[in-house]
Amino acid sequence: MLPGATAAPGSLPFVDALFTATSATCVTGLVVHDTATTFTIFGEVVILALIQIGGLGFMTMATLIAFVLRRRISLRERLLLQEAMNQGSMEGIVRLIRRVLVFALGIEAVGAVLLALRWSSDMPAGRAVYFGVFHSVSMFNNAGFDLFGHYRSLTGYAADPVVNLTVMLLIVTGGIGFIVLSELFEFRRTRRLSLHAKVALSMTGVLIGIGALVILLFEYTNPRTLGSLNTGGQIWGALFQSVSPRTAGANTVDITGLRQATQFFIVILMFIGASPGSTGGGIKTTTFALMVGAVIAMLRGREDIVMFRYRLHPERVSKALTVTVVALLLIVGVSMGLSTTEDAPFLTVLFEATSAFATVGLSMGLTPELSVPGKVLISLTMFAGRLGILTLAYAVGPRRGRELYRHPEGKIIIG
Repeated sequence: MLPGATAAPGSLPFVDALFTATSATCVTGLVVHDTATTFTIFGEVVILALIQIGGLGFMTMATLIAFVLRRRISLRERLLLQEAMNQGSMEGIVRLIRRVLVFALGIEAVGAVLLALRWSSDMPAGRAVYFGVFHSVSMFNNAGFDLFGHYRSLTGYAADPVVNLTVMLLIVTGGIGFIVLSELFEFRRTRRLSLHAKVALSMTGVLIGIGALVILLFEYTNPRTLGSLNTGGQIWGALFQSVSPRTAGANTVDITGLRQATQFFIVILMFIGASPGSTGGGIKTTTFALMVGAVIAMLRGREDIVMFRYRLHPERVSKALTVTVVALLLIVGVSMGLSTTEDAPFLTVLFEATSAFATVGLSMGLTPELSVPGKVLISLTMFAGRLGILTLAYAVGPRRGRELYRHPEGKIIIG
């Protein structure tokens, strides 16, 4: 809200400033004001800093500051890092954080160089470098903020192979999780991947592949989207729109021009989201894989859920079911709330609610038109989505005591 942050000083109401800060910190990308035309370079840098902090996580950034200041990481901080990275022990946690920082900053630097080189033919060199850095950080952290103005995102580069490939790789590497990136880095030495890495990578690939085929099937004759592109552009467009719901929020075709079937399919992709320990949101690919595995095991009459020759503990299924059901209830509740406060079709409202919860940032045009209660509701949804369902539940739920007895087992009829 500082006068130097906006093009027209004093033009940004508090609730809009809060919404923008929440969207950036939660790496969502939903905006009530166009970033390029509303904010100055100073305002854009503030947004970029919030994206970087929100994407890497507070504890990771605190560790980076400790490294720079050559300060020793205390036992308490190591315990917090262990929890933040979902690790089973503190062994090697500082080494992992150091590797996370190197991966993140290195990938962002490479992406910035590639994008700057591509855009140097469209704009002055200094502007191209700035655009390259901003969009590389934004896309790696799955934020979706852009500087092209008038809510266009990357629609001007729908058929551009360099921009498409660079941005998609940034989104995917940021969305598969830092633990998986670390294992891939060590693969040449260890020649093995953990079960988590195998599931995360395979589900990411399957969702992107199936998503691209479905979007291409629904949209290749749509003159408002892929129908206006040549064959190469249609393939790039379908791939990009399949990758973006990994919680990135960028788009190369007009989301409002998509057919309703495609829009609803993107809602499903957004709900699944990225992988655990990443810059993305959603219920996560591993949760979805576990739910699918449980359904398959039940249909086949098997007691155990087996993935890559590993049997999964029933507790994992209960946790996955809890995350999925609570996420669904949250989206339903937010959609009902927005249907009350906003005058918009239900699919538009559902799209917005899911995008906020999964910290995606894709929009069908409702965000800039939100009422004040709608902005507050979406801000809270983005915050809850970025924290995570289980984190939120542990934070606000009652503390568990010891269970001194168990009730007798009962049976109910299912189906």
